Amino acid sequence: MAHSDGDADLKRGGYGLLVLLTFMNVLNFVDRQLLSSFANFIVPDLNLTNTEFGLLTGLVFIVFYAVAGVFMGALADLVHRPRLIASAMFAWSALTAASGLAKSFIGLAIPRVFIGVGESALTPTSMSLIADRFPPEKRGFASGFYYMGVPIGVGVSLLIAGVLGPAIGWRNCFFMLGAVGVLFSLVVLTVKDPRPKPETHVARPNIGALVKVFMGALKGSPALQLTILAGVCVHFVLGAAAFDQLWLVRERGFEKAEIAILSGLISCVAGVAGNLFGGVASDRWVAATGQSRTMFMVWLLLALLPVNLTYRLIEPDSPIFWVCLSVAYFQLGAFYGPTFSAVQELCPPEVRATVVAFYIMSLNVVGLGLGITGSGIMVDQLIAQGVAHPYSWTLFAFTCLSALAIPCYFAAHLAGRKAARAPA
Repeated sequence: MAHSDGDADLKRGGYGLLVLLTFMNVLNFVDRQLLSSFANFIVPDLNLTNTEFGLLTGLVFIVFYAVAGVFMGALADLVHRPRLIASAMFAWSALTAASGLAKSFIGLAIPRVFIGVGESALTPTSMSLIADRFPPEKRGFASGFYYMGVPIGVGVSLLIAGVLGPAIGWRNCFFMLGAVGVLFSLVVLTVKDPRPKPETHVARPNIGALVKVFMGALKGSPALQLTILAGVCVHFVLGAAAFDQLWLVRERGFEKAEIAILSGLISCVAGVAGNLFGGVASDRWVAATGQSRTMFMVWLLLALLPVNLTYRLIEPDSPIFWVCLSVAYFQLGAFYGPTFSAVQELCPPEVRATVVAFYIMSLNVVGLGLGITGSGIMVDQLIAQGVAHPYSWTLFAFTCLSALAIPCYFAAHLAGRKAARAPA
């Protein structure tokens, strides 16, 4: 009976909260992806180099996003979480609108810095809320569902670039999406925080105590360290993928609006399928095999690696090209459910948001930061040396680099088994 009551409570509150958080994550990734989606509009309009574009989509945004995220994660463990999300959403949306006024690299870089600070609050806070509402056996599904915001957000952003970009211009699209986010942030203020209030005789947690527990969790778990490292490796190619639209137009011959629309549709369909598969399949994998979610990721990445390598070299007139494009978005979606669930399962409940924020910082600063910035520099260097297909070879190289995630996930699995066998 207790199990049924828990399920009923989950259905009453948990699933509604999950849908709301997922919708906010969609808006988050629409705003975040706008520069990449409008690359073929913004780069010539502002006369940007590949290195400058890489900085705008990479370090200028990511460093501030990721570092601020650690503080936001700690804050989420201490304060009213929906209000924190609402405040952050208002800020990043207003700054997205302000980005539409940019006339130069600097004019776009300044709001991007502060957009990163605002967006950094959403995911660690949301993951904390989800973990409070969903039991361990359903967290893979819940995390995967929440992270449908990535492929849907990316897809919607591409569709906006393809459909509205030619009609009203990239600047008006930024104004419009910023206004939508500002209005929706006011709705989030009405959400209640499901975290129970501490008893009056119990001291409230403080930053010092959180840092101590966080450092102990990180130092004491090689499995957690290796899982974070593996996620960083996966993000090398996700960073390089910021140049996908430029690659598709300049080296694969697509028209910029047409390929933005096609990529957006494929992202929504294949990416969402990946999210649902990764979350549900990893839950069932753990239940059926008794093995970890990190081992699930080993087999998933091994199966998809040949397809991802083929994608960067095959001609676009082959049907296999479209299969590979779909697989790329599928893998993007399938990553989040298993890995974020694994990270939360390897850390104490009282620092979940903080650990997730540190994980996001690692993924973004090291993974995406090096992937995006390194790709921009590599493309410019290959162009300067007269190398044919510089985008293709850059993206191929970073796909190979990301394959380092496979041994890292396997090592994390072995470390987790060793820790489980150790005496208490």
